[in-house]
Amino acid sequence: MEHITLLLGIVIVTALVFDFTNGFHDTANAMATTISTGALKPKVAVAMSAVLNLVGAFLSVEVANTISKGLVDESGIQPEVIFAALVGAILWNLVTWLVGLPSSSSHALMGGLVGATIASAGTGAVHGDVLVGKVLLPAVAAPIVAGLAAMLATRLSYRLGKNAGGKATEKGYRAGQIASAGLVSLAHGTNDAQKTMGIITLALVAGGAVAPDSDPPVWVILSAGLAIALGTYLGGWRIIRTMGKGLTDLQPQQGFAAQTSAATVILASSHIGFSLSTTHAVSGSVMGAGLGRKGGVVRWSTATRMFVAWALTLPAAALVGALAEWVTGFGAWGTTLVAVFLVGSSFAIWRRSRREVIDHTNVNAEEPVGVVTTAIAAVTPPPAGTVTEDLTATIPAPAEPAATPPAPSRVA
Repeated sequence: MEHITLLLGIVIVTALVFDFTNGFHDTANAMATTISTGALKPKVAVAMSAVLNLVGAFLSVEVANTISKGLVDESGIQPEVIFAALVGAILWNLVTWLVGLPSSSSHALMGGLVGATIASAGTGAVHGDVLVGKVLLPAVAAPIVAGLAAMLATRLSYRLGKNAGGKATEKGYRAGQIASAGLVSLAHGTNDAQKTMGIITLALVAGGAVAPDSDPPVWVILSAGLAIALGTYLGGWRIIRTMGKGLTDLQPQQGFAAQTSAATVILASSHIGFSLSTTHAVSGSVMGAGLGRKGGVVRWSTATRMFVAWALTLPAAALVGALAEWVTGFGAWGTTLVAVFLVGSSFAIWRRSRREVIDHTNVNAEEPVGVVTTAIAAVTPPPAGTVTEDLTATIPAPAEPAATPPAPSRVA
């Protein structure tokens, strides 16, 4: 193994902690729809996702190279900069997990890296063309492309299966949903696990442990894969509830269409090296699947909160990363102070989460419905074939008028 200094070891451990938070933060991307439709039991679903995330970590290094070689000028980066970037990414992941919002772990990492790099070496050390072309544009395009694909796939699924028996159709789509969920998990490993590989490789280059332009060493690939798999197994139940029940109500046909569309987009982006947010792709496909079913309604109150979190991810993580880098610039005591702040803040967020525990036993509980969603649902016709309650059966028939007694006859 390469020569590792104490500071470099701290950076590597912090990167693996981020990878762990990435795992439980993004479990919902692969398994939320599978759990919400009942295709798999919650614990079985996260175990399957964990294994496939580990396998996916070994399939490619293109995304890792985008981060370690393309996003910032690695010649001007010190290990302290990467540590500060990871602090920003971890704290944003934990805050959005606490409130149950599926934000992008990828953008949190890259935002923290950009902010810390600018604070350390100036804006010239950030490759703007890579940031725009391989990060920002895919962030906008991914949910749109995945959403349109899922909406069309959902409509096609219902059209093809309209004459099939309901029980048999649902059983078949549940089986297909399990396969597509596995594909999303595999795709997540090929994309998100590589981001930690890239950041660790960048730290090794910055610390002089490996040569510039090196691919991630095997031990880096293995450790990143194990960390994200462990985080995935523990399950980010808060975000799973939001993705599975908070955005829309999914039937097996919709779950299958959403996951297949998202997996296709994620795998294609991994192949060409786009540092895509799997959260954006999966969230877009879930909303598209919700709109693809006649009468389906997206809960726009939840979606709006999610969009706001997406918009804030890069700048918020960049700000925290920049502040952390400024503090680490004071030397060893500054780095220690940032590390203590990270541990203390993480513990405080965990303690806050214990006030309302969400786990595999209540993950499918319904979220409150917003005012806008209720109004839209009120004017949306029910899907074809839905059995509606016969309201006339509950309305009592008007009472028969009482018989009028005959008038007494006049006796002459």
